Amino acid sequence: MPNVQPDSTTRSRTIGRKAEPVWEIAESFPLQGQWTEEDYLDLPENGRRIEFADGCLEYLPVPTIPHERVVKHLFFLLHAFIEAARLGEVFFSGTKTKLRKGQIRLPDIMLVLNDRLDKHTDDYFWGADLVMEVVSPSAKDRKRDLVEKRTRYAEAGIAEYWIVDPELKQISVLKLDGDKYKVHGEFKIGQKARSAALKGFEVDVTEALAGMKR
Repeated sequence: MPNVQPDSTTRSRTIGRKAEPVWEIAESFPLQGQWTEEDYLDLPENGRRIEFADGCLEYLPVPTIPHERVVKHLFFLLHAFIEAARLGEVFFSGTKTKLRKGQIRLPDIMLVLNDRLDKHTDDYFWGADLVMEVVSPSAKDRKRDLVEKRTRYAEAGIAEYWIVDPELKQISVLKLDGDKYKVHGEFKIGQKARSAALKGFEVDVTEALAGMKR
């Protein structure tokens, strides 16, 4: 291959753009609000957790080690309970659930009971029976989990939503009532959070949040 050196104009243009995004790549993708489900599902896996909401991509925060410790603790507890009773299957962060057309989310933890286990594509499940979210600290992330997802999960008919809030040091268990959630319980440090839908399933709040301090 010939040793072709860039001319001075090319070099200066390249140097001047080093701090810029690669606009040519960005321009090859749809604008926010114009993404389709097919576009979203065709995105290459790059380790980022991305949700799809009515034509827009929503980038979730990169999980911290304390966040993942809490998620892991809850996953193992729920997984053991569900496996012992052979009720269904529990999925860890990153498994997609389609709530409706235009809404695909990635709960931190998702329970799919036996009756729903065959309702999926290779990419996502259609809905879920219980979801859990461990709330990240930024105002944007708190709004997503406490307000937006509360509405979307209820609209999708998900029977129970657990909101694990390290900032408030509590676990809120929400139970579906019609097309909205009502509070089944708000459980603090020293208490045990109890499921409304899964009789006998409970989580020690102190133990669940211990991973935030390690």
